[in-house]
Amino acid sequence: MRVSRWARIAVVGALALGMSACAGQGAPQQTAASAGGPVTLQFWHGMTGPDGPAVQKVIDEFNKSQSDIVIKPNIMPWDQLYQKLLTSVTSADGPQIIAMDASRVPQYASKGALAPTDDFFAGTTFMDTSVLPAAAVDASKVGGTNYGVPFNLAPMMLYYNKDMFKAAGLDPDKPPTTWDEFTAMAGKLTVDKNGDGKPEQYAIALADHETVPMYQPFLWNNGGGVVSADAKTANLADPASLAALDFWTRQVRDNKVSPIGLAGADADKLFQTRKAAMEIVGPWMTNGFTEAGIDFGLARPFAGPTGQDTLMNVVSLTLNAKITDAQKKAAYTFFSYWNSAESQVIWADGSGFPPTRTDIAADKLKNKFSAEFGNKELLDNSQVYLAGVPNAGTITDDIFYPALQKVLNGKGTVEEVFTKAAKDVQAQIDKG
Repeated sequence: MRVSRWARIAVVGALALGMSACAGQGAPQQTAASAGGPVTLQFWHGMTGPDGPAVQKVIDEFNKSQSDIVIKPNIMPWDQLYQKLLTSVTSADGPQIIAMDASRVPQYASKGALAPTDDFFAGTTFMDTSVLPAAAVDASKVGGTNYGVPFNLAPMMLYYNKDMFKAAGLDPDKPPTTWDEFTAMAGKLTVDKNGDGKPEQYAIALADHETVPMYQPFLWNNGGGVVSADAKTANLADPASLAALDFWTRQVRDNKVSPIGLAGADADKLFQTRKAAMEIVGPWMTNGFTEAGIDFGLARPFAGPTGQDTLMNVVSLTLNAKITDAQKKAAYTFFSYWNSAESQVIWADGSGFPPTRTDIAADKLKNKFSAEFGNKELLDNSQVYLAGVPNAGTITDDIFYPALQKVLNGKGTVEEVFTKAAKDVQAQIDKG
């Protein structure tokens, strides 16, 4: 049997995680030795797009690197994964490892479906976790307990079409850096040739439902937010939040800088078809926009009056609550391999996502987009939306977006609509 560095980590991890399972205290846990073969772990994830092959390459390299652990991926669309998960984790043949958006972690952790992972971050038994961005680590915390390990992270960036900037008489290398600059440039980039109130070209594509949060970071950068930093209080009715919402809904509704009613896919298509000059979105769109032949630039999203934080989307590696000690040790060995410098270079070069580590220099990456999305200043000024907030999906899909669409469509003022929405958000927080 080959014994690699990763196999040795598993042995050391066995000591670190303790040997609490004793004879006479229930059925003995299955181990690789007692089973006479490797520990096999079912791994569910939803990386079905162009990023999928890069995930599979790391898994294949891990399986070849040692003979004690086998990772068997089961790949399916994210919506299908979430629909099947609660039933599957209670069955005997359910997955041991599940990748999920960090915003989903509270939902499954509160139902007892996930195992805590605090011991992965304790000490350096498996890896030095200090190289992982704090925002990505904290994204899977619920009530002070961590239920995940970073799988990938994706800060949002401002994509802008350089040709459209030139045509508008703007410098193609100087996108807007503040709200005021955006307002000044948006007037030149929004084109309504026949004056019918329906522009043929928009300054920006801002999705208002079924999307990564595009409006919510605007609240952060005016000193507000949807919820408080401790996730206990709804902040939508705060003056800073209302002022940000008022500014941006007026930009869209009155100045027509973006169409109303865009889903995320619609916003992507608007930029891709050269009908919008800007979009704030993640690294997964670099390939599609490149293939469309767009000469685009990337920049940090423009700053608000009080800050310049952007959204960071995080997917976490989580564990089935029914996982055995031997399986958990094996899973942690894979987690450390995934987050190793070597694996993260493979992942970043193959996907366009930034590495999960902060210690990989840009000149080590072949994919230029990975380096731009991995910029330290960008990562250090990124937040995870509704991290650790119970019922985050309900707050976003059933409260925030309907309220936003109501205001955009002139069916109420920002103050009256979002003051009521704040009460609904608070009820979801209190419900837990």
